[in-house]
Parts: sequence; structure tokens; C-alpha cells
Amino acid sequence: MAGTGANPLARAEQFIWLTARVLEQRRFAHLFLEGGVDPVETALAAYLNDDGGYGHALEPDLRGPVSQPLHTAHALSVLDSIGRCGGLRVERICRYLTDVSTREGALPALHPSQRGYPAAPFIPVVDDPPAELLATGPVVGVLHRNQVWHAWLFRATDFCWAAVDSLAQSHPYEIEAAVAFLDGVPDRARAEAAADRLGQLVREQRLVVLDPRHRAECPVAPGYAPGEHHFPYDYARDPGSLARRWFSEGEMERSLDHLAAEQQEDGGWPVTWRQWAPGTALEGRPIVTLRALRTLRAYGRDLGRPGAGD
Repeated sequence: MAGTGANPLARAEQFIWLTARVLEQRRFAHLFLEGGVDPVETALAAYLNDDGGYGHALEPDLRGPVSQPLHTAHALSVLDSIGRCGGLRVERICRYLTDVSTREGALPALHPSQRGYPAAPFIPVVDDPPAELLATGPVVGVLHRNQVWHAWLFRATDFCWAAVDSLAQSHPYEIEAAVAFLDGVPDRARAEAAADRLGQLVREQRLVVLDPRHRAECPVAPGYAPGEHHFPYDYARDPGSLARRWFSEGEMERSLDHLAAEQQEDGGWPVTWRQWAPGTALEGRPIVTLRALRTLRAYGRDLGRPGAGD
């Protein structure tokens, strides 16, 4: 097995086998060890509920068995990553999304069914939650990207367009959700125009650290953890994202250098958002690690070989 002197991928592999849930282990094997997609889908199915949604702390900051939009968005992203975002499984998901949508036809960040189960204190449970771009944008984007057609998508897409067009003050996670929507929505000309405007907003409101050496000088969004900054790669997870054009080559390369350097001694990447329970941080780090590895690989960074030294 890899030690601390091994290359980035080998170090991450040891971290995944040591700490990750079965789902993240299967995802790592598929992404980096030529593993199949069926084991990933089988592991994901353990989080599926009878209502077509996903629960059981798939998104670690929400505990308990009940289905939630954020869990279901996470499941869709996994299915998208293995080319299985379609068919009957997604039809069932869309029925669940219809059932939990607000009057606007879009998704709340947290459905009231979470009440009574542990949840991160920064995601409050309310009886009549509003629809949010944060929850709806990534779901709509991934469904459009996979050419899913369902009645739920019509109103949800309209909601996302209205939300994106009205953004004047925002925060990094909402911008990430907007990018996820714009990267998948069919109207590419409108998406490009909206993305250009959001890129200006991100820079004007200093929602991104352009030089990691001076990140301490950048503000942190209200409610975020100390040091919870966002970098160009957080918005443009791969070179094909509309957000990639927001940043120069130098800005992107500096951010990727920073991402690579953030790998910890144990081979994993750190959780930067507010940690409120030991289990959530433990489960969150392998998810963050997979995201970092996928981003670095998408930009052509050399990760080395799994299980091999430098």
C-alpha cells in the first residue's frame, strides 16, 4: 500500500480504503481502478427509499432515513458520473421531486420531514420552506444534461431561470448551483449570457480567491466557517464549464496548485465547511477527496498511478 511518500493518487487510494463508505470506495474503484459501474449503482441503492427519493445520510450533514432533496441531488450526481442517469430509476426520482416541490414547482433545501432527525445547524428545518436555487439548480442541470424529459422540469427550469436572472447579491454555494444549472440547460446562448453576468458578479463581490497566497485577505460569506473560501476550481470543476471563462490561465493554474497542495498527510483532502459532528466530517472527507481528484484529472494534472510510489 501507498505511504506518505507516494504519489497523490496512491495516497488518496489508501485514504479511501481506510475511511470511506462503501459508496465512495466503489466510486473510487470505478473512476481510478477500472472498476465497473454496477457496484456503484448497487451501493447507491442502499440509500434509496420507497418514495423514489434518497435518504440515510447520503449527504452527510443530514442524518436519519427520510428522503431529502439534497440527498436526491447527490444521488443524481452519482448516477450522472456513471452514465446511468435515465430510465425508470430517474422517472421515480422525478416523481419524488414533484411530491416535495413547493408552490413554485421547485425544491426546498430541506423538506420538513427532516424534523426530529439530526441535521446541520446551518440548515434549519421550517414548516413551509421556500424554493431555493441552491437545491433546484444542480438537479435541473443534471437532468437536462442527460436529456431527461419530465413534466416536473418545466416549472423547475422556469424557476431557475428567474432565480439566476434576479441574482444581485449571492454567496459561493448559490453561485455553484447556478453554474450547475447553466452548464446543463438546453438554451446555450441564454446560459452563456447569464454566466458572463455571474462571472462579473463573482469578481465584483469577491466571492472567489484569485491568489491563494492572499486568501486571508478575502472575505468569507456570512454564515460560512472561518477560512471557508472558494477558488476558481470550485466554480469550474472541469474545463468545459461556462465558469471556466471567468478566470485567466494564471488564476486557474494557481488555484489548481493550491488544490493539489491541500492533500493532507493521510492522503485525503480537508472539509472546509462548518463541522458540527464527528461522523459528518469523517464521511465528508472521502467525498471531498473524490471531487478534488476528479477536478485535478479534468485539468490534466498528473496524479500518478494507484498503489504505486513516486
